[in-house]
Amino acid sequence: MKKTILLLAFLLFFSAVLPVNMMAEENKAKQNKEQTTEDQLNLAENSQSAILLERDTGKILYEKDAHKQLPPASMTKIMTMILIMEALDEGKIKLDEKVRVSDYAASMGGSQIFLEAGEEMKVQDLLMGVAVASGNDASVALAERIAGSEQAFVKMMNDKARQLGLENTRFQNPTGLPADGHFSTAYDMGVMAKELLKHEEITEYTSIYDGYLREGTEDEFWLVNTNKLVKFYPGVDGLKTGYTSEAKYCLTATAKKNDMRVVAVVLGADTTKNRNSDVTQMLDYAFNHFDTKQLFKSNQPVSKLKLLKAANESIDVVTEEPISLIYKKGKPLENIETKVVMQEDIALPLKRGDTVGKVEIVHDGKVLSETPLVVKENVDHASYLQLFKRTFHTMLKKQ
Repeated sequence: MKKTILLLAFLLFFSAVLPVNMMAEENKAKQNKEQTTEDQLNLAENSQSAILLERDTGKILYEKDAHKQLPPASMTKIMTMILIMEALDEGKIKLDEKVRVSDYAASMGGSQIFLEAGEEMKVQDLLMGVAVASGNDASVALAERIAGSEQAFVKMMNDKARQLGLENTRFQNPTGLPADGHFSTAYDMGVMAKELLKHEEITEYTSIYDGYLREGTEDEFWLVNTNKLVKFYPGVDGLKTGYTSEAKYCLTATAKKNDMRVVAVVLGADTTKNRNSDVTQMLDYAFNHFDTKQLFKSNQPVSKLKLLKAANESIDVVTEEPISLIYKKGKPLENIETKVVMQEDIALPLKRGDTVGKVEIVHDGKVLSETPLVVKENVDHASYLQLFKRTFHTMLKKQ
C-alpha cells in the first residue's frame, strides 16, 4: 500500500514538472532559433559596417559593427545638409538668395561643381550641387555663408552631433575630405539621416538623378547623382554617397514605400557594385518582412497649449516628425494607446519648434516610443494691455 502511494506521488510530481520543463526548453529553443536567424542574415557581407532602421520609430532592423569608427567620406555632407535645412527653416538664408563664392571655397578639390572665385549662385542651386553632385566647393560656400567661416561651421556640426547624442562622430570639415580625427559610424550616420529627413523636402534635391546648373549659359554644368539607386531602385530618394581611398565606398540610402520609410547605411565596401548590392539587399529585407502603420503625420496638431502670460491665448502643439508603428508582416500590434504628456512650468518666450511635451506610444503597458511635441509658431509674452483685458473678461464671467 505504501509503495503504491509513493508511486502515485512520484507520477503526480513528474507529470506536473515535465510540462513546465518542456515549455521552458521550447521557449529557449524558440529564442535560440530567432537569434540564429538574425545572426545568419549577413545582409552586408561586402561592407565593414552597416545598419538598417525604420525612420519614424528609429527601430533597428539589422546591424553589423554599427558602432565601429570609420571615415565617412562625403556622407559627412548629411550633417552639412542638416545645418543648411535648419538655417533655411530659421530664415538665416533663403533659397533664392545669391551667395558669393570665396577663393577658399572655389579651391576645394575632389567632387565639385567648378565654382569660380567671386561667382554668385543661388542657395537652391548650391544645395543641389551638394545633394546631387557632392560638391565640396558648394558645401564650403554654404558653410561660410551660414557660419561666417568653415571652422565656425565645423563647430556647429560637432555641436549638433553632441545634441543628437552621437558619441562616435567627430568632424574636421563639412565635405568629408580626408582629415585626421574625422570619423563616424554606421549607427551615427543612421541617426543623422533620421534627423535630416525631418526636413523631408530635402528629398526634392537628393532624388534628382541629373540636372543642370547655369542652364542656358556658356558655363552650363551637367550634374549626375552619385547615388545610382535613385534611378534603379523604386522608392529610393536619397541620401548621400561617399568615397575616398581610405574610406572606400560608402552610402546612406533612404527609400519610401507606402507609409514606410527606411534608412540603410554601409561603410567600407570594396566596390560601387558591392556597396549598392549591400544596400539593395537591406532595403529588400525591410520592405519584404516589415510593415508600418502611421499614427500621426509630421506637424500634425495634437493638442493646444494655454499659457496665462502668453500673447497667444491658444497655441497649436504639433508633432515634430511622423509617428508610426512597425511590425512584422501579418502580425500587426493590438492594444495600442497614445498618451500626450505636456511639460510643466513652460517658460516664455517660445520659438517655433521648441519642445513642450511628447507623445508616448504604449503597447500593453510598455512605452514603445516617445516623440517630441513642439509649438507651431513663436510665442511671446502678453502685453500689459492683453493681460488687463483677460483679467477684466475673467471678472465679468464670474459675475
